[in-house]
Amino acid sequence: MTPDFIASLLGRPATVLPRGFFARDPRVVAPELLNKVLFNADGRSGRIVETEAYCGAADPAAHSWRGRTARNATMFGQPGLLYVYFTYGMHWCCNPVCGEEGEGVAVLLRALAPLTGLAAMRAARPGCRRDRDLCRGPARLCRALGIDGTQDGIDLVEGTGGFTIVDDGVAPPLEPGASPRVGITRAVDAPWRWFVPGDRHVSGQSRA
Repeated sequence: MTPDFIASLLGRPATVLPRGFFARDPRVVAPELLNKVLFNADGRSGRIVETEAYCGAADPAAHSWRGRTARNATMFGQPGLLYVYFTYGMHWCCNPVCGEEGEGVAVLLRALAPLTGLAAMRAARPGCRRDRDLCRGPARLCRALGIDGTQDGIDLVEGTGGFTIVDDGVAPPLEPGASPRVGITRAVDAPWRWFVPGDRHVSGQSRA
């Protein structure tokens, strides 16, 4: 997955986010991930329009709050890995690992605006009636882009697992929307969810 291949599909130059981008507090990384592009080597991609930060030992809502387990081990790996977990017995969700190795912090990708490979996304989500809903939610985006447990622990920076996150020159919003996180029962008041204001692909609560 070369820069030229990615640029040919996106129609503009794009650079892979370096490890240093992820090696920061997830509350810094999450809003800066807005408008970056999650890319599958098979040509499916989407612009990130909604994120949530999860802050390890300081965050009762984080999977890593009580420490390392077999399920969350990737969260404690080096920044730039992809932590993928199974939830509700049916859904996969994906999270770029952030912070320092061993810290256990990450950013949940909650929604994408589909860019390329829409035919493959539609095939992956045959019950979806509207393209705006293909990646509108963390489980939907994983299904649409073909992310499941086999991608847990892949390296987004090296791109060796078939996925990467790139910057194609579209800046994050100057004033991103922010709110408490969605679908959790602990630390419910922490305002650690960010989104592109007004984007119709945003999931969850207010998109204004």
